[in-house]
Amino acid sequence: MGLAGDLDASPFPGKAGAWEGAGEADTFTPHVVAWNLTKRCNLACAHCYISAGSWHAAKDELSTADCLRILDELLEVNPNPMLILSGGEPLLREDLEELAEHASQGGATVVVGTNGTRLTHDRIASLMQAGVKGVAVSVDSLDPTYHDRFRHGGGALQDTLAAVDRLREHRLDFVVQTSLTRGNRGELADLVGWAEEKGALSFNLYFLVATGRGEGMRGLSPQENDEVLLELLELEEQYRGRMMIRSKCQPQIMRHIVDGESASPLMNYRTRCPCGVHYCRITPEGKVTPCPYTPAVAGDLNESSFGEIWRESRVFNALRHGELGGRCGKCEYREVCGGCRARAYAETGDLLGPDDSCAYDPPGDRPVVRPPAPVGYGEDWEGSLPWTEEAQERISRVPSFVRGVVSARVEAFARERGYREVDVEVMTEVRRSLPVDFSRKLPFFLRRGGEA
Repeated sequence: MGLAGDLDASPFPGKAGAWEGAGEADTFTPHVVAWNLTKRCNLACAHCYISAGSWHAAKDELSTADCLRILDELLEVNPNPMLILSGGEPLLREDLEELAEHASQGGATVVVGTNGTRLTHDRIASLMQAGVKGVAVSVDSLDPTYHDRFRHGGGALQDTLAAVDRLREHRLDFVVQTSLTRGNRGELADLVGWAEEKGALSFNLYFLVATGRGEGMRGLSPQENDEVLLELLELEEQYRGRMMIRSKCQPQIMRHIVDGESASPLMNYRTRCPCGVHYCRITPEGKVTPCPYTPAVAGDLNESSFGEIWRESRVFNALRHGELGGRCGKCEYREVCGGCRARAYAETGDLLGPDDSCAYDPPGDRPVVRPPAPVGYGEDWEGSLPWTEEAQERISRVPSFVRGVVSARVEAFARERGYREVDVEVMTEVRRSLPVDFSRKLPFFLRRGGEA
């Protein structure tokens, strides 16, 4: 139903017709879904993967009714996803709070990705009232000349920094997103320090994928990427327990992690690129793709349900079961890294092709490196201790992609202290002792009744 055309412009050159049928697709869960609700934006950022801007029209977007239908279809597949409502600039959609409330009441953990310039006190309050649990704001430099030029908006940095202060005042959790370029590479440590000082839960560094307006940009060289990853790991260790620091669209960081200190909480990201495996994107028009940086269409929500696309798409099944090509295919780190599939597609036209942004040249004759973590994000946890009914209900409210990790930590905590079962008192004790290694927000789900 509506899936026959998902390989019309094949993202697997020479492989069309492979991976027919669902296979084991029903064992995969969409733990995180990014939804570009609109292409409208008050800025026109140089790297924008969706080429957003003020010239786009609302009539080209899904209606409120269609969005509500799709939300229900998504929640049928996973009752507790992490839902990222983004754009363009999602605050330009007048129904944003209605959609957020519908998703939140249905069981999703809803966050909003924004450039931050329109986050007034009133809008932050309305988002919180709608059940939004966090906001991602974009800050590419603390130099207003650079940031405003990169974002194509005069006064953008000033407005965004003011919004960060408002988020702190309202106690709404936020993360800082930075797009890496040669222009801000030397500012990385200052940006991380500023984000931690402001109280960000996480600092996410995005490496360029040449798609959308980003096609006209040139990313760093493989060696430069590697140097930045090493610096990022030093910063992660420095701020561990206070703020999460992550690499985005550059999974090559995992090679350094598994070869280095296993105490890094980043070890819990134990799968290769999650696109189409645990993660996908919905476009403003209703197309489903593996991630925001991958235009390859897995299905159309105007023709098929979310569940049908997630289970039956040949694009998704290829990403889940297909063999990587080129240097990624022969690399011993392919299970913990596997390269960025979006970049491979942007540069080769093949979703399973090589990611040549990597500095490592694999010899091709070494044993495959396996993830050493006992449980990773998106995985289930089968513990050995009994859980009380109330404790089970409490843990069920944790977003599915981190539930296994949280459950494992709670049980480990209980066993270390000689408890014979997990109850709400144990969970409350865990909440008081948890470091900020994957999100300060997680203790929210461990509180009695989920009170703020």
